[in-house]
Amino acid sequence: MKLIIQIPCYNEAETLPRTLADLPKSVKGVDQIEILVIDDGSTDNTAEVARRHGVHYIVRMTKNKGLAMGFMAGLDACLRVNADIIVNTDADNQYCGEDIEKLIRPILNGEAEVVVGDRNTNGVQHFSWFKKRLQHWGSWAVRQVSDTKVPDATSGFRAFSREAALQMNVVSKFTYTLETIIQSGKKNLAITHVPIRTNGKLRESRLFKSNWSYIKRSVATIARIYTMYEPLKMFSYIGGFIFVLGILIGVRFLYYYIVTGGAGHIQSLILAAVLLIVGFQIFVMGMLADLISSNRQLIESVLYRVRKIELQSKESHEVVKSDL
Repeated sequence: MKLIIQIPCYNEAETLPRTLADLPKSVKGVDQIEILVIDDGSTDNTAEVARRHGVHYIVRMTKNKGLAMGFMAGLDACLRVNADIIVNTDADNQYCGEDIEKLIRPILNGEAEVVVGDRNTNGVQHFSWFKKRLQHWGSWAVRQVSDTKVPDATSGFRAFSREAALQMNVVSKFTYTLETIIQSGKKNLAITHVPIRTNGKLRESRLFKSNWSYIKRSVATIARIYTMYEPLKMFSYIGGFIFVLGILIGVRFLYYYIVTGGAGHIQSLILAAVLLIVGFQIFVMGMLADLISSNRQLIESVLYRVRKIELQSKESHEVVKSDL
């Protein structure tokens, strides 16, 4: 059983040594532990620091491409070096390394394919009251659209089995945390959570400039991913609301038409007609989007099979080479 701990980094030369020192050297049930660092276009000497501290693999990007793309590059690299379990943690030592054993235990026991560390955000001292509320409301929204029970949707401390990692396809450029939970729920992967500890804050978050920026981008990400997996529902809600509004305004026109004998209120008739047409068109768009979504699911299935065959072929080649 091979565990690879991946650490996405952007200018983390100062905090990375402390994070690496905190990682476990052995875990019960795991034969081999290796570390992979994703250097997302750092302008400091993050890669050199990682190399000096004995990191097994370093994925370097020539330009900063964002946390989501760095995460996916790490997953791909971990799979290529035959990881059975992949743990993702932050480079700022936010999460307690000793809890990795607790994090991967449900996977080792065959109880889950994806495990998310629950920080109990209400108890994190350096989180402001407003940020705690944001975490609470955001996690609630993700639970509703993903049909999961993960209480801390934005936690970056999470573990994936090999099969789960093969099925992850993050398209957002903002963050992987929300999207991977929604994908896991919609793909019926066994996902659970475990309580974890956090360390003291070493630096401010670099993911967003302000709380309002975080809200805007998170809402956009949730809406986009939910629409990808449930397009007919999303378009039906919007189209249905507009259609019903058109009916109500049409009923208003009929009321005044009967009471006043048809004098005036022609604007209500025009508006009602427009809303009814728009609502119907949005519903038709939802049907087309649902067909596109079906094709996307087929493409993801093909991509999963291609990845699996590619990795199996690589493993077979290595076996033959070692025999020679």
